[in-house]
Amino acid sequence: MSKQKQAQLRKKVKPFEKTDTKSSVVQLFNTIIPFLGLWFLAYHSLSISIWLTLLLATIASGFVVRIFIIFHDCTHLSFFKNNKANRIVGTITGILTHFAYDKWKRSHTIHHATSGNLDKRGTGDVWVMTVDEYVNASVWGRLAYRLYRNPIVMFGFGPLYLFLISNRFNRKGAKRKERFNTYLINLSIAAIYSMLIWAIGWQAFLIVQAPILFISGSLGIWLFYVQHQFEDSYFENEDEWDYVKAAVDGSSYYKLPKILQWISGNIGFHHVHHLNPRVPNYNLEKAHESTPPLQKATTITLATSLQSIRFRLYDEESKTFVSFKEVKEILKKPKPSVQLNRKGPQFQEE
Repeated sequence: MSKQKQAQLRKKVKPFEKTDTKSSVVQLFNTIIPFLGLWFLAYHSLSISIWLTLLLATIASGFVVRIFIIFHDCTHLSFFKNNKANRIVGTITGILTHFAYDKWKRSHTIHHATSGNLDKRGTGDVWVMTVDEYVNASVWGRLAYRLYRNPIVMFGFGPLYLFLISNRFNRKGAKRKERFNTYLINLSIAAIYSMLIWAIGWQAFLIVQAPILFISGSLGIWLFYVQHQFEDSYFENEDEWDYVKAAVDGSSYYKLPKILQWISGNIGFHHVHHLNPRVPNYNLEKAHESTPPLQKATTITLATSLQSIRFRLYDEESKTFVSFKEVKEILKKPKPSVQLNRKGPQFQEE
């Protein structure tokens, strides 16, 4: 795609940046209120059946994902026209989703500015090793990477790492504003937890809240993972990396059933979002449908997205993801010397 066509594409999407306050407010009401209602219904259903409680908690976890999309829009300053309103709502939704607003805003901004750039991996992304890096890594390095990419670790322990560790502590060198926002959200979560435990008891609280956090966390990691980990995703070194190509070719269109599209806040139109992060979630589908070039983005479905589990390493030669099995034979050969540029394992922050 030429620079002129790239400029035209960005120009066509720009009108969809327009924020509609009414749509934003309606989305707040039809997301947060049902979540709170489902939470308390799940608690009251404990006297009927724990299976009913778990069912209601599972549905509630879907609304947590939707609340996170609102939080996500606020970090991009796209949910409201007023930046202060974005910050206030972002902090409140950050409390509900257990994400620190300023901390995540910074790492996610870096993710958008470096997505698909092989020389700038390591902040706000899923750890991706190239075939050469993996072949030349130490035994311990390969083991760490294999553990990280294991579905049980990523989607099972990943949410625990996010909610209990990554989101709770400030990064080294964080500015005062960022640090205090994290403290505010941590204290707010602690206060809410304390009041609920005092009101209903720790056992009932744990039975309701733990499944909601775990399921929503797993779903969130899956959405982020699958929308950048597909067979012919875009990765290039700094000198050849291009923002528009990284957005359109390196982000998928996750075509979901309408109910799941609604729950996930249209984030399946990830190629549109990466092309222009200022487009609010309720305008993503409109931008996609109104812009023919965007409809050529890689489309994945619920069924085909499961294939991404076997995509483990990026092969720079074939420009595609490969499995560990496909690299097994390479490891038997003499080890070449390759300069590594990967910082190390870390779970992604959303």
